[in-house]
Amino acid sequence: MKAATKSAAAPLTPQQLAAQETQQKFGKPERGWREQVYTVIFEAETRTGRAFDLLLIAAILISVTVVVLSSVASVAERYGTWLTALEWFFTILFTIEYCARLACLQHPVRYAKSFFGIIDLLAIVPTYIGLLLPGAHVLIDVRILRLLRMFRILKLTSYVHEYTVLGRALVASRRKILIFLSFVMMVVFLLGTVMYVVEGPDHGFSSIPTSIYWAISTMTTVGFGDITPRTDIGRTIASLMMLLGWGILAVPTGIISAEMTVQRSSKLVTTRTCPTCLKEGLDDDANFCKNCGVALPPLARD
Repeated sequence: MKAATKSAAAPLTPQQLAAQETQQKFGKPERGWREQVYTVIFEAETRTGRAFDLLLIAAILISVTVVVLSSVASVAERYGTWLTALEWFFTILFTIEYCARLACLQHPVRYAKSFFGIIDLLAIVPTYIGLLLPGAHVLIDVRILRLLRMFRILKLTSYVHEYTVLGRALVASRRKILIFLSFVMMVVFLLGTVMYVVEGPDHGFSSIPTSIYWAISTMTTVGFGDITPRTDIGRTIASLMMLLGWGILAVPTGIISAEMTVQRSSKLVTTRTCPTCLKEGLDDDANFCKNCGVALPPLARD
């Protein structure tokens, strides 16, 4: 029991937090084949779970490569049959994976409506649309269907769990970022208006919106060069905006970095389950269940 108490304070990983949230939101079956499938698909701490994630990541990357190659005319002309066969192979594979995800959850509709559920659906629907509606080009260009297949790359965000930390940091700092962006908008609006007055239409600043466009490109240090100040006052203002832009670009980076530090230092929750009492939330290095005290089997690792 002491070992169980000691392990309760151990820090946990982002993937464990993500899996815990999946359990709470979509529901984990308690027994049977659905529980086994759930463990493979949604619990990345197990050996089979990690193997599944790695194989699926490889499938996503290869399928996206197939879509990219199919857009190259010379490659498509020579290997079109193989590319089509691979596209259907991956479509069927992702269809099986999507159905398995829905089948092993207690609340499949919630998952289907979630961000990753929609992405999973977008990864397979375009190929079927092209098959069921051969004349779909009348309603929508085929290239758009091919573009939708690229959404498969977003499936990677559910397997690279650092995305979770970044997403949490962005959500936590959204108000600070919005306030910062509103300040930047006020600055570019005011300085753009000043440049319209200083330079005028004769130097390309034909309207306030055009001047604001110039202010944005200058503030972000892009400087397309299609509009440039000609007067000394205008160049002085432009120089100040460029220097100000360097400082402004560092602000959101500091905000997000601070929030990411907070997220990483927060206590995370594990998804390890006791095989006897089915208690969830056990730590990776726990030797005993903190609920019933039964000795836990070693966690399978590579």
